[in-house]
Amino acid sequence: MQHIGPFAVAIAMFAFLAVAAVAGIVADYKKRQIVIEPLRAAIERGQPLDPAVVERLMAPEPREADTLNPLYLKVGGIITIAAGVGVAMLGYFIGLVEASAFYPILGLGLVAVCVGVGLMIAAGVAERHAHGSNKSGTASA
Repeated sequence: MQHIGPFAVAIAMFAFLAVAAVAGIVADYKKRQIVIEPLRAAIERGQPLDPAVVERLMAPEPREADTLNPLYLKVGGIITIAAGVGVAMLGYFIGLVEASAFYPILGLGLVAVCVGVGLMIAAGVAERHAHGSNKSGTASA
C-alpha cells in the first residue's frame, strides 16, 4: 500500500480519458436531440411534414473544410521538434548525474525530433496537394 502513487496517477489518467470520451458522446447526443425535437413536436401535433425540411434537419452538419490546413501541421512540427531538442538537452544534463540515462533520454528526444520532421514533411505535401487541387479546380471551371 505504500507504493500506490504511480498507480493512482495512471488510474486518474485513464479515468479522465474515459470521462472525456463519454462527455463527447453525451454532447453529440444532446445536439442531435435538439435538432430532432421540432420534428417530434410536429409529429405529435399531427402537422404534415415537408420531406425537404425533414431531409435538411436529418442531414449531418456541414463541415467548414474537409482539407487539412498545412499551417496546423507546421505549428505541430515546430513544437514537436522543439520538445525533442529539449528532451535531448535534458538527457545531457541528467547524463551528468547518471551516465547510464544519457542515451535512452537522447533517443527519446530524437524520436520526438523525427516525429516533428515528419509533420513538417506532411505539411509540405498537404500544401502542394492543396495548390495542385486549386489549379485543377480553376482550370475546369
